[in-house]
Amino acid sequence: MKSRTVPPTPNPPSDPDLTQPGFEQQLAELEALVDTLERGDLTLEQSLTAFERGVLLTRTCQSALDAAEQKVRILTSGAEGAQPEPFAPGPASHV
Repeated sequence: MKSRTVPPTPNPPSDPDLTQPGFEQQLAELEALVDTLERGDLTLEQSLTAFERGVLLTRTCQSALDAAEQKVRILTSGAEGAQPEPFAPGPASHV
């Protein structure tokens, strides 16, 4: 019986800055999507796909803004040893 060798899977970069676009890049993509949708040149299916992507980008950008706001509050609160905590949006999160 012949043994099969499985090629090793490449390790993804551990630095999140290398694996995920930054806030500014995501915001620029969202603005471009809005411009495209407002022109009305897309088919219904293309519009829905663009809208879905826009919703995802909006949520991602809002999460980044919420996390930044939390860090600013902590840094300006003057609390000794205060550390930022991961933001977990609740049921009333922004869309």
